[in-house]
Amino acid sequence: MNSRSLSYILTAPSAIIFAATFVVPFVYFFIISFWIVDYFEMTPAVSLANYREMTDKYVNVSVYTLWLSTVTALLTVVVGFVYAFIARFKLPRYADLLIFVVLITMFGGYLMKIYAWKTILGNEGVLNTALMSLGFVSEPVSALLYSPGAVVVTLLHFGLPFAVLPIYASMRGVRDIEIEAARDLGATPIGSFTTIVIPRCRAGIVTAFSFAFLITAGDYITPMLVGGKQTLIGNLIAPQFGMQFNYPLGAAMSFVMLAISVAVIFLFGRLMVWLCRV
Repeated sequence: MNSRSLSYILTAPSAIIFAATFVVPFVYFFIISFWIVDYFEMTPAVSLANYREMTDKYVNVSVYTLWLSTVTALLTVVVGFVYAFIARFKLPRYADLLIFVVLITMFGGYLMKIYAWKTILGNEGVLNTALMSLGFVSEPVSALLYSPGAVVVTLLHFGLPFAVLPIYASMRGVRDIEIEAARDLGATPIGSFTTIVIPRCRAGIVTAFSFAFLITAGDYITPMLVGGKQTLIGNLIAPQFGMQFNYPLGAAMSFVMLAISVAVIFLFGRLMVWLCRV
């Protein structure tokens, strides 16, 4: 048995699991996105009615979802980059501890983080209590919770580890001698940062943006619990697979958002390439 045959045999189990849990469902839902529902029963067909309904009824919600996802992803990248930069260059002796803290936060439950922010931002939460105790406000600021800001902060907290880890991994490839050589050649700290650190971390930044963007664009629990009247496209897709039993429409809505999300991530990647060449 040659090495190529052995590699095929060793990777076959994982390939089968991947095909069964991802490829097959993906193809199935893509096919039924062209079907129709007649009296709560899916009927095979070749129709674009679901895609037309998506573009006719849910454009505003889709645009709002893309806007909120982009803002959340950009903020997550910025915060994650600063954290990774401090761990890599400012506090290298404590880098392992700082990254360990990030890893520990990943084990915290998703709902636990949401309810933690409800406790912090609520009318009787920690933040309002502190503001009232310090005399900054005379009554609780109700706008802190059930607002776009609450959704962004909660999703930033959840997505931050997925941003820090790829960015820090990219920064590990930047050697100190490269920065020292740039300074010896007359580069300013900002110059060495923009010409060495940023270009070398491009892959990590794009990966971090992709994770944060996709998590936000597909989420529906966070807007429901801390967003109040904030409705994302996920809040409209989920009922299609539940109470309304309209799998074809839900699949069509999902694939439209998936296509748009891939386009946004691609454009962000091209933007990073352009910025690194400037």
